[in-house]
Amino acid sequence: MRYLTAGESHGPQLTTIIEGVPAGLHLTAEMVNSELARRQKGYGRGRRMQIEKDQVHITSGVRHGLTLGGPIALVVENNDFKHWTKIMGAAPISDEEHEEVKRKITRPRPGHADLNGAIKYGHRDMRNVLERSSARETTVRVAAGAVAKIILKELGVHIGGHVLEIGGVKSENTNYQSIEELQTITEASPVRCLDEQAGEKMMRAIDSAKENGDSIGGIVEVIAEGMPIGVGSYVHYDRKLEAILAGAMMSINAFKGVEVGIGFEAASRPGSTVHDEIFWDETNGYTRGTNNAGGFEGGMTTGMPIVIRGVMKPIPTLYKPLQSVDIDTKEPFKASIERSDSCAVPAASVVAESVIAWELANALVEQFGRDRMDSIKENINNHQTYARDF
Repeated sequence: MRYLTAGESHGPQLTTIIEGVPAGLHLTAEMVNSELARRQKGYGRGRRMQIEKDQVHITSGVRHGLTLGGPIALVVENNDFKHWTKIMGAAPISDEEHEEVKRKITRPRPGHADLNGAIKYGHRDMRNVLERSSARETTVRVAAGAVAKIILKELGVHIGGHVLEIGGVKSENTNYQSIEELQTITEASPVRCLDEQAGEKMMRAIDSAKENGDSIGGIVEVIAEGMPIGVGSYVHYDRKLEAILAGAMMSINAFKGVEVGIGFEAASRPGSTVHDEIFWDETNGYTRGTNNAGGFEGGMTTGMPIVIRGVMKPIPTLYKPLQSVDIDTKEPFKASIERSDSCAVPAASVVAESVIAWELANALVEQFGRDRMDSIKENINNHQTYARDF
């Protein structure tokens, strides 16, 4: 499977075209909209989330609630476009309108794609960069991820995410009995945190950052349960599923680090306390005594829960802007201010779920059959029996 996204932050719409979704999957707009709503929640979000009420339109690839096997097109309209029709319009504008309409941006913001993107593509107006590099694009990545989650659920894989840290405040209680319980608890938390006390402190940290015109980042964790043993490959570097997931996590706007399982902690521990011992019984087949590897060995799934974390830096759009340089005059200025959040870590946990779900679903479809959901289910069941008795 693969997908492409198109659209600008203040353009008329965001679009994703998804190719390779098997036929026979039950899919409705309501299923996708529930995930879009989750992305828009979260303590610390800015005014844009009050303007946009993201709703998807399925314009191809689905008939009467079932996927057809052809490309699926999902469209989310930008309500705010009505205020940007001339600024972001596709039609040419006259010389007289040019300066009034264009709202040209020549002052790059530190931490954004503005300057690098302008140099790469030769844009003297950096709005051409920031409109596409904006995290608004994650709207349709979440839409694609919603489709992936439906595939995973049909195949017995359950996925959820939560916030481990915001602005230095860490969640101390991360216990949960199931992915369903994790989702129930985090959906009730404004910061998607399992630890209620830590969640309160996180909100105070966000409030403090907002009052100071600043922003803060954090750490999110995604867990997936039910993946069969042996998905991925050790044969080639680009088929190692662990590496693919790490790349997906790092592709999210403002993410600067990733770890699987105990991750960097493994560097300070002896091997005898790192590697997961193997056991076998007739009921469960092969299991592990621990899950320090986060569900992976040799780039392949072990059958244990997949555990992957991502680090999100503070959003670089600040209301007390940092020093920059005007690319036209070369004079120093305070960087331009665009509407922004003081913290987007809770929303980023939903995006992280989506990108991880996509890669897991893609790996299952790739390995166990691409055309029909019923045949994929059958192949996975046969594989699970084989793996248990191996």
